Amino acid sequence: MMNDDELRQALSVLDVYKTQLDALAQQAQIFQISLEESIKARESMKALLDAKEGDEILISVGGASFVPAKATGEKKAIVGIGSRISIEKNLDDAVAYMGDTVKEISEALKKASESINEMETNARNLSLTVQQEYQRRQQ
Repeated sequence: MMNDDELRQALSVLDVYKTQLDALAQQAQIFQISLEESIKARESMKALLDAKEGDEILISVGGASFVPAKATGEKKAIVGIGSRISIEKNLDDAVAYMGDTVKEISEALKKASESINEMETNARNLSLTVQQEYQRRQQ
């Protein structure tokens, strides 16, 4: 049984949960987009790494678009490392770096999803408690 103050507080907490869930969902969406882009970049680098000089390969340019390119003997890539800073790496190191990036983003996405699930459970339980209190008050 809740008093009026507890009921108001529970409703406020539900509003906070909704706001936090919206923010977490946006964050998870950003992680998902970053993950997809990083995987595409890694796969394009792998294709270039495996290509022989003169081979034609498709390079992802984003937006589900690819351009054909011919492999050269140059096995280097320019990789973004954050804060709008990019560095040149040999292709093997660039593929490994992008693999690490994919792992980091995947872990962040997993944690965000776990937080969303936990918060949804808490919100559902609190909402049920509030509904039960309203039903009790109507009797």
